[in-house]
Amino acid sequence: MLPLFDGPHDDDGAGGDLGQIVELVIGFVRRQYAVIIFCTVLTVVVAGIYLKTATPTYMGQVKILLSNQKTPFVQQQSLVAEAAIDSVQIETQLQVLKSKAVATSVIQNLKLYDDSEFQPSSQVHALIRKVRSWLSMAPLDTGAHEAATADDLVLAFGNRLTANRVGMSNVIEFSYNASTAKRAAEIANAVADTYILDQLNAKFEANKSATAWLQSRLRELGQQALTAEHAVNAFKSENNIVVSGGKLIDDQQIVELNSRLVAARALTSDSLARLNRYDEVLGAIAPDSLSLAGIDTPGSEVLLSPIINSLRQQYLDYARREVDWSSRFGKGHLAVINLRNRMRDIRTSIVDEVRRLAETNRSDYEIAKQKQKQIEDQLASAVSRSRGSSSAELTMRELETSAKSYRSLYDSFLQRYMGSVQQESFPSADARVIASASPPPGKSKPKSSLVIALGLAAGLGLGVGLGLLRDVMDRVFRTSAQLEAALRLPCLSLVPLLKDITPPGSASLPSSGNDARMISRRSTAYWAATAMPLSRFAESIRALKLAIDLNQSLSDNKTIGITSSLPNEGKSTIAASLAQLIAHAGKRVILVDCDLRNPSLSMNLAPSATSGLIEIISGAKQLDEVTWQDKSTGLTLLPIAKKGPLFHTSEILSAQPTRALFDKLRASYDYVIVDLPPLAPIVDVRATTPLVDCYVLVVEWGRTKIDVVQHALHTAPNIREALLGAVLNKTDMNIMKRYDSYHSDYYNSEHYGRYGYVDHDG
Repeated sequence: MLPLFDGPHDDDGAGGDLGQIVELVIGFVRRQYAVIIFCTVLTVVVAGIYLKTATPTYMGQVKILLSNQKTPFVQQQSLVAEAAIDSVQIETQLQVLKSKAVATSVIQNLKLYDDSEFQPSSQVHALIRKVRSWLSMAPLDTGAHEAATADDLVLAFGNRLTANRVGMSNVIEFSYNASTAKRAAEIANAVADTYILDQLNAKFEANKSATAWLQSRLRELGQQALTAEHAVNAFKSENNIVVSGGKLIDDQQIVELNSRLVAARALTSDSLARLNRYDEVLGAIAPDSLSLAGIDTPGSEVLLSPIINSLRQQYLDYARREVDWSSRFGKGHLAVINLRNRMRDIRTSIVDEVRRLAETNRSDYEIAKQKQKQIEDQLASAVSRSRGSSSAELTMRELETSAKSYRSLYDSFLQRYMGSVQQESFPSADARVIASASPPPGKSKPKSSLVIALGLAAGLGLGVGLGLLRDVMDRVFRTSAQLEAALRLPCLSLVPLLKDITPPGSASLPSSGNDARMISRRSTAYWAATAMPLSRFAESIRALKLAIDLNQSLSDNKTIGITSSLPNEGKSTIAASLAQLIAHAGKRVILVDCDLRNPSLSMNLAPSATSGLIEIISGAKQLDEVTWQDKSTGLTLLPIAKKGPLFHTSEILSAQPTRALFDKLRASYDYVIVDLPPLAPIVDVRATTPLVDCYVLVVEWGRTKIDVVQHALHTAPNIREALLGAVLNKTDMNIMKRYDSYHSDYYNSEHYGRYGYVDHDG
């Protein structure tokens, strides 16, 4: 993986870390800016195409207020209990609003089954059903198909309809999405009208059913009351019972006492019930709690006290302020604590008032019991006095009581029946439209700014992601620091890429000589170091020569082997350039081509050679009979005349005659530059360790894989131990700045211009 930063790492704290991060980001952007820009432009173009081709959607919105407030007359006459508007009720109404019944009614009223917006979905579902029918080899059910089509319409309608509660209010807001503004408003208003009409119909049906039941029950009660009254009259006639005012005096007294007893018992029961309720409230009150649990119960007798209601209102006001201040200032704030103390005092006052009311009701209950006991005693006395009456009178009273009960029940049902009849003619709904839909001025989807922003963000994200992926997958050498870290070798030189290898005045350079064994100059890349002596390429070769000369472990007569991991990394060019640059300086240099299987150096510098290294080793020729010369630099070349495939190249290089030849070359020349084959494909280089003093590894910038070079050196440990260093060849200095932003000024060609260097190599 390519390191994103190759500069020095200092320990300057947060400032240094921030600077390194900035350098990392800048270097990454420099390397991958083209990918980021391309992805961004691509996604923005795709977003623009989507905006041009996407069908616009318009939203029609309606607001409905839920309320069960009615006129006093209707409230008194209502037969159906009215549910309070709470969260559950509002959620229920939302589901009713989105129900299949409402959707079906709107679809039928507006004939939406002919709307083109619903057709594609229906056609797709119809095709799916046909395919399933064919696969199952069963006939297609037409009725089921029509039902499925209706369900598809309802489903498509429901997908376009959304309904929600507005905050914590009793207002429902729903919207419908359509392809035109007018259609969206029309359907939204139709949904509102259908929903309200559905409510009216539901209430009408409920009242109608209740009225029918009351009418039937009323007939039964009337018949029963009439039968009971006839029985009383018949009994009086049969037994000749005549009373003043229709009753016997004793019976009148008993009736009066009985009525008083009923009232006294009712009063006692009510007092006891209130007392029990107060006891329950007192029992439910937690001693150390701040809440009004048990007191603040809907329908409680406690809430009938104006004092408690006033204190409760103060408590609720403080409670709301306590919640608000706790969220704003914190629960431990002094003002919040004071509020809690006030709430605690008010709660104590409420509890004391409840106890006082309980004691008052306890006293009322005792008084009521005493009154009830007195009336019971009086009634018992009256009954004992009337025991002498005949059993007929007792029977008559029983019949009269039954008749009165039936008549009273009949009158009550008759009143409710009349109220239900009146309510049927007074329709009222629990909802009303407070904001109808109008054609929206603009489309709701797709939002152009949002789509473009998403496209821009997606493009940047995709570009950065692809850039990071490219960095991760870039397993080649890009910087000298990276090479040194991966191979643990010094980088001797950065050799620039030769983009223009035709130097000014090249026409005056000597061409291939007609003399025998004159080095050819047809391959200008091999002569760039001397043809362009002030170029950056020549300076990098000088850096390599200087690194060789400064190595104190080498003898005066140096034998340098130039190799690479893979073919075509430029090792032959480096070897030729190094040899001619040393020779141009006046040193005795011989360039030896030891790439026995692919002697590219010899094919370029001595293409017509008929004898060379092989002939010397075999003893067929002498050294001075096969070497080639260059008069302008004094360079000597020992080529290879390839006449056929060689099968034992490693044995040839490790043979004793080869060692003897190199001993002779070392004694005759100051420098012996050896062009060796690559390490990875063949093993020939491993056999040359007795011949050379040290090796220089040529690595092609931006092409040679790191793993390949590491593996090649791992398989040749004897070569690795003798490596003087590595050369990063074919380096694109302009692109190099993107990978080593910390040293970007180092690769600036303007610095060379200050010293007269002319950069022809890019």
